[in-house]
Amino acid sequence: MNISKEIVMSPKGDITLYSITNASGAQVVLSSLGAGINKIIVPDKDGNMTDVILGYENPCDYDNDGPCSGKTPGRYANRIKHGKITIDGKEYNLPINNGPNHLHGGPEGFQNKIWNSEVVGNSVVFTRVSPDGEMGYPGEVLAKVTYTWDDENRLSIDFEATTNAATYINLTNHAYFNLGGHDNGNIMEHLLQLNCSNYLPTDPSEAPLGYIEAVAGTPMDFTSPKAIGKELFADFEAIKIGKGYDHCFVVDNWVKGQLKEIGTLTDPVSGRSLTIHSTQPGAQVYTGNWLTGSPKGKGGKEYKDYDLVAIECQGFPDAPNQPSFPSQLLLPGETYNQTIIYHFKA
Repeated sequence: MNISKEIVMSPKGDITLYSITNASGAQVVLSSLGAGINKIIVPDKDGNMTDVILGYENPCDYDNDGPCSGKTPGRYANRIKHGKITIDGKEYNLPINNGPNHLHGGPEGFQNKIWNSEVVGNSVVFTRVSPDGEMGYPGEVLAKVTYTWDDENRLSIDFEATTNAATYINLTNHAYFNLGGHDNGNIMEHLLQLNCSNYLPTDPSEAPLGYIEAVAGTPMDFTSPKAIGKELFADFEAIKIGKGYDHCFVVDNWVKGQLKEIGTLTDPVSGRSLTIHSTQPGAQVYTGNWLTGSPKGKGGKEYKDYDLVAIECQGFPDAPNQPSFPSQLLLPGETYNQTIIYHFKA
């Protein structure tokens, strides 16, 4: 495994980029800005290498980008309703940055920070200390994200966190995929299959209502492979709210700490597929419904709505306010541990 390093100056400080290339020449490029992924270059069925994730020409453009492309949002990925959490009877107010809700840890969440970084063996490790009170959250948190790329074109992402006071945490990766190539147009014909028989309905602000609902008989059903575009504009309340898919799907037979196969995304034209495994209870599927107006993409690409899809393995949105959801509370002495594995094949 070959790992090279590049420094890019930005208004926030130096951004460190790491390129990890495996024996076949497949490559990932990682960035210390947001502990994120800037490129994933993998072969199609004919061996042609293509970058299959959304990203920007200028590495500095990842700072405060609307799509949160490829980065690690936090402390809490996804939405917390009205930006309110309560711990031990004390209410904390978090910044509102998505309609009436708090999204991805707020405007200066983990995704918009430059992390410390180092190469450890065949992995790149990003760490940062989130101070007590950052974006309204209690407790000082030490967060760590480890990326490992192997010769089977598997990208493993391991998340860890510890705290000195009770707090909420929910970490994921926010990469957007188009397996035909990041600049290949829309993902309408991509086939998506999810091992998820239920999803979380939301209110009009996209905050969960607090219960799960079966996907059977609805446009939310991806339990068998289905073209993403087939029912993307269906006359169905959940889809109308999000202008497409922007929903958390509930992983079947989830067990805390157990790695599960979440599902598979396939591009029939290139022959590429992406199988995702995770320990997380949910998978937020977001079909890039608001990508138009993103920073200029790699090679000058101007991204449009529905050009790429994100599949974010995570804890449930608004879990701090929904007692029936798996808890995302982290206590002193505990370690938050979650894993996501992206496995590319052709």
